[in-house]
Amino acid sequence: MAVEVVYRSSRDLERLFMDKAEADRHDKMLELAELLAEVLQKAVPSLSEQQVEEAGIYMAKNRDVFAKAFKSQPDALSELLSAPVEVPAPAKAASLVEAPASVKEAEEAEPVKPAKAAKAAK
Repeated sequence: MAVEVVYRSSRDLERLFMDKAEADRHDKMLELAELLAEVLQKAVPSLSEQQVEEAGIYMAKNRDVFAKAFKSQPDALSELLSAPVEVPAPAKAASLVEAPASVKEAEEAEPVKPAKAAKAAK
């Protein structure tokens, strides 16, 4: 019988990862998305909760591009404009803890690294 070590995201309990670093990156992305959503909601109160969550997740996923744009390279945003548009699926209960469908769809496209083989006992 084989034993596999899996890691669970503390912010998205449904997602399992074979690599601790990948789980940590996912948690950090969701944490950033939550903070961005709070800021967006405060800045534009007319946005719905779902809209601020989707915008926060989008910005968190593309943080490198936004960071370049904020560092006097606004042309960096052109790569987001040329990227294919994701059509968000209707969210069941809008909550960042329950990762929205748009997050899950995007992450399913990313391959998860397999666990390292266990070393044989001597």
